[in-house]
Amino acid sequence: MKSERFSFTGHDGSTLAARLDLPEGKVCATALFAHCFTCSKDIPAARRIASRLAAQGIAVLRFDFTGLGHSEGEFANTNFTTNVADLLLAASALEQKLMAPQLLIGHSLGGAAMLKAAGDIPSARAVATIGAPFDPAHVTDNFGARVEDIRQKGKAQVHLAGRDFTICSQFLDDLEAQKMGPAIHAMKKALLVLHAPRDTVVGIDNAAEIFAAAMHPKSFVTLDDADHLITAEADAEYVADTIATWAGRYLDLIEEDFPQHAPDGVVRVSEADASGFLQDVNIAGRHHMLADEPQEMGGTDLGPNPYQFLAAGLGACTAMTIRIYARFKKLPLEHVSVEITHDKRHGEEIDPAKGSDKIDVFRRDIRLVGDLSDEERQKLLRIADRCPVHKTLHNASVIETVLRPEEG
Repeated sequence: MKSERFSFTGHDGSTLAARLDLPEGKVCATALFAHCFTCSKDIPAARRIASRLAAQGIAVLRFDFTGLGHSEGEFANTNFTTNVADLLLAASALEQKLMAPQLLIGHSLGGAAMLKAAGDIPSARAVATIGAPFDPAHVTDNFGARVEDIRQKGKAQVHLAGRDFTICSQFLDDLEAQKMGPAIHAMKKALLVLHAPRDTVVGIDNAAEIFAAAMHPKSFVTLDDADHLITAEADAEYVADTIATWAGRYLDLIEEDFPQHAPDGVVRVSEADASGFLQDVNIAGRHHMLADEPQEMGGTDLGPNPYQFLAAGLGACTAMTIRIYARFKKLPLEHVSVEITHDKRHGEEIDPAKGSDKIDVFRRDIRLVGDLSDEERQKLLRIADRCPVHKTLHNASVIETVLRPEEG
């Protein structure tokens, strides 16, 4: 995923900081992401969702609301209505930069703001919310006893997410004035509601009210044990993958327009998260998977490591080669399974002529099920060595490396 800084003018003339996450190739559609209350565009869940959508050819604009993150302006002067206004301006800026957004995604209060704004973004076809409140005034639950101070004094300092924010009475008044039901009912967009039953910030009943207010098509996906901020990598990946898969049904995505999807014969690997080792793997534009390292190696263990991919290739090729031969010879082979383990050993442990340098050793345990004679089993075992991947690993290979110019 490529990412570039982007900015546009907010509702009060302030410059709002944004990030535009782009596919490796052609942009086939665009999405707009709204973050949660007092958060920023750079929360891990937002980055992961943007990465997954970019892998599908969808560019994502995520930005900091006025007075938050790297955006200019005074947070104390903002409210729910100004957030909606910033969203509409973001959609317009995205249209001028690339194309109007077809997909809208909002997290928590950003989800409620996106539901409110959706009806005024005609290009949008689908809306996804994550832990969104049906009643935006729910955020006042975070203010505790300070609500009374805000009412009496007109404003007060509230400590949220490790920072102090000035909350004014106009903010409370604006929240209480919001009527979300009619806006959700009238937005005429496909809706995906994602919510965790154990969300202690925004209760699951909010998801039920949003879902009930919306017209079809609508879908609900439970996030099980995820927390409100989707802080766990596995939960963020699940949310990202779910939104990306669901959105494809409603957006104008044409498979032939996906040059970022690897063509036949090409495996394309790109970083999903530069802070770790997670990789997006796209194979021939038809298959997608993740590669990673285990946690003890600094990864997040969301996918096989590179050697496990290599072992999987050897195991799959071995089983296929055996099956092809058994089918051709009409042998009574009912099932074949292959277990691969990988290790590094000193060459002299295997062959004194190989010296003391460490070499890769793949152990291949093959299980053959069926009414086979000992001779047939031995023949199938020898056939395993004719597996093309076996030959590639066993023989010397040539790897040609070319540095491609940076795009853009």
